Amino acid sequence: MKKIGIVMGSDSDLPVIKKATDMLETLEIPFEVHVYSAHRTPAEARDFAVSARKNGFGAIIAAAGMAAHLAGAIAANTTLPVIGIPCKSANFDGMDALLSTVQMPTGIPVATVAVNGGANAALLCAEILAVEDADLAGRLDEKRAADAAKVLEKDKVIAAEYASR
Repeated sequence: MKKIGIVMGSDSDLPVIKKATDMLETLEIPFEVHVYSAHRTPAEARDFAVSARKNGFGAIIAAAGMAAHLAGAIAANTTLPVIGIPCKSANFDGMDALLSTVQMPTGIPVATVAVNGGANAALLCAEILAVEDADLAGRLDEKRAADAAKVLEKDKVIAAEYASR
């Protein structure tokens, strides 16, 4: 199975990345995590992206806040799918990172999840890998079914509480 590369612009993004790593572990998908900055370590970020396919990665998650150029910098240097996670910071409540991540020029796409959307970034990577992996597709189906069952159980509780009113 291909692994997922996870890159964060700063270790302050680790709580968001933890949501992604937890989901990848649940789905039994191998991954690596690195801290590379689009601005402070551009050579290392580029080297990671350029060699990602050769190093066995199937997709890359890039998380950054504020200017949030990391996902774009990674995507500029690989044709692997890149999923950007805009991270909330003290400035602009994460909107700056969201706009920086989602507004990519034609030819350099970055799929973008919600601000701090680490779990969804991991799920999107899993769906990409599952195109060619029936076992992983089955695990995703099981997760969806379990998630639906949790919602329906909550519905039963709420419906019972309000049925007599």
